[in-house]
Amino acid sequence: MTEAVQHDPRAKARAEAAEALLETAAPDAGVNGLSALRADATQRFRRIGPALPRDEYWRYMGPAPFNKPTPTARPASSVPAAAAGPFSQLDPLPIVFVNGRFNRDLSGDLSAAGVEIAALSDPAAPDWAKAALGRLEAEGQQPVARPYAALNGALATDGAAIRAVGRATRPIELRYLGDSDEANYLRHVIDVQDGGAVTLLETGVSAARFSTVIEANLAANAEFHHVRLQTEDRLERADAHLFARLAEAARLKSFTLSAASGARAIRNESVLWLEEDDASAHVAGAVSGRGKAQIDNTVFLTHGGLRGESRQVYKNVLDQQAKGVFQGKILVRDGAQKTDGYQISQSILLSETASFNAKPELEIYADDVACSHGSTTGALDETALFYLRSRGVEPAVARRLLIEAFYTEAIEEIADPTLREAVETHMRELTSAALA
Repeated sequence: MTEAVQHDPRAKARAEAAEALLETAAPDAGVNGLSALRADATQRFRRIGPALPRDEYWRYMGPAPFNKPTPTARPASSVPAAAAGPFSQLDPLPIVFVNGRFNRDLSGDLSAAGVEIAALSDPAAPDWAKAALGRLEAEGQQPVARPYAALNGALATDGAAIRAVGRATRPIELRYLGDSDEANYLRHVIDVQDGGAVTLLETGVSAARFSTVIEANLAANAEFHHVRLQTEDRLERADAHLFARLAEAARLKSFTLSAASGARAIRNESVLWLEEDDASAHVAGAVSGRGKAQIDNTVFLTHGGLRGESRQVYKNVLDQQAKGVFQGKILVRDGAQKTDGYQISQSILLSETASFNAKPELEIYADDVACSHGSTTGALDETALFYLRSRGVEPAVARRLLIEAFYTEAIEEIADPTLREAVETHMRELTSAALA
């Protein structure tokens, strides 16, 4: 610790907290293709340090839940049963991680048509994946630090390398299994080549402290569809990051369904670059919070090419003392003319003690753009409730129907109708349980 740091209380606190978190790392043995990432990310995390409560993008959701040191989980001594997930009707290709380590026995055929798949812990992990690891995350640390993405790299024990060389014939499901009270850190790299397409699903939670980072490169005319579920009861603290760079006419759609109760904390960050002309990125989320849960969705989206199109759609339903946060920024660089950027965050508060904070931002350096943002917060529509009840609908059913309708705009961002229907079904189950 330098003398300057020792005499700066905030810098000292940050440095000490960083070392405490880094001490929880699993041994390097067994991580193989992740070794270079871990070394680079460790130095990056030491330089950045963990977030502190007064940091600009942590004012609404304090970082304390993520600064609690939790040892990285050891390899599982037993393999839990893999129950059918909410996407089973889509027949996805399962890539299974147990307590943060790839499990080949539970996973599907890695040579599926249209994609190349490998585990990053494999000594034979592909060179392209090793070269890509950490590059987008490191670039995404500016102008705003993403400390827990760097920590993820420093502590990562495994992950998936997925290259779509054509149009994948099946969705790929990253399925996280385990029963650890410790921490899992997983890092995934995605490469969708020119004209390729892949759908990636994330389900399950393998540890009480859970962290994932996806770094995705989309070549010209590529498509990347992503759906993440964060609905496991045993989840305590989770952070998930998506870093993606889009080339000409590339298309990205990402949707996250988050449900938490008790004192659980979830932080999702998306950092996206629409680098070339005619690129399109849609990020959306549906949030259900109860108890003292905190759920934060933060997006930083940069338009750099002509005729770029982006949408950010987030819907929150919060009850009891739950807290929801949305922070979304659209940056339009000089020369990114004809940009169309849309951003909306809305919340329903089911109790007077629930809260929602929004921080929408536009930063525009081009003069021929159509960018907008909006945010609303309120209770359930009493007029709509009265209308339903006057036609014989039970109060609990009326509330559920209105909440399900409220989520619709976010869920409709999922392009595939079968996948969208599966998410809607899961959402209805969660809503019914929350209102029971």
